Amino acid sequence: MRKPIIAGNWKMNKTLSEAKSFVEEVKNVVPSNEAVDTVVCSPAPFLGQLVEAAKGTNVAIGAQNMHFEENGAFTGEVSPVALEDLGVQYVILGHSERREMFNETNDSVNKKTLAAFKHNLTPIVCCGETLEEREAGKTKDLVADQIQKAFAGLTDEQAKQAVIAYEPIWAIGTGKSSTAQDADEVCGHIRKIVAESFNADVAAAVRIQYGGSVKPENIKEYLAEENIDGALVGGASLQPASFLGLLEAISE
Repeated sequence: MRKPIIAGNWKMNKTLSEAKSFVEEVKNVVPSNEAVDTVVCSPAPFLGQLVEAAKGTNVAIGAQNMHFEENGAFTGEVSPVALEDLGVQYVILGHSERREMFNETNDSVNKKTLAAFKHNLTPIVCCGETLEEREAGKTKDLVADQIQKAFAGLTDEQAKQAVIAYEPIWAIGTGKSSTAQDADEVCGHIRKIVAESFNADVAAAVRIQYGGSVKPENIKEYLAEENIDGALVGGASLQPASFLGLLEAISE
């Protein structure tokens, strides 16, 4: 059985004092990491201090993006070497907002995924479709293409360790959400693509999250599905009460 993973994506929210206060409030009351992996992905300026604040607890700290190069003339970017040195454990790659607003491509996501493993970071690789693509019946082909290209060049063991986040773009921050059954159908298709690209053992091991207006009230419904192993959460991860509510709901 795959262990659930809940990752909060704070996006461009919180000040340092707010971020530290959040971690202090939740770090000693989150469930055991034998039951669920708990990840907080904060803005880059806070990462070092949050790693220190969460040290020795069941809260892992993740970044929201990184460059695939180790160093160089890349003004404003974050190096995987720096993230590893800080003690960051996870990194979100290929989020739809990065793809849409900052010209992220399948090729750059692949380079970042390979770089993440080189520097002991677990990538949370995002995929998902727009409403127009969904209505045109392109969802499965689109997510297959995104994942096949993102995972190109990975070993079987790396693919097993990676986390995939299926986030239908039309459900992010809109209050709308895919039904649990529809989300599971797409996640099951992603698992099939992983099996075809690697093998059945890898497909059985890789964890696939759903993201898109997930909250404490509906998370159990998603995790009851066969192919959904957790959630990448935006708005509901910003307040300690709702974040803890997500974790409590799946660890009961």
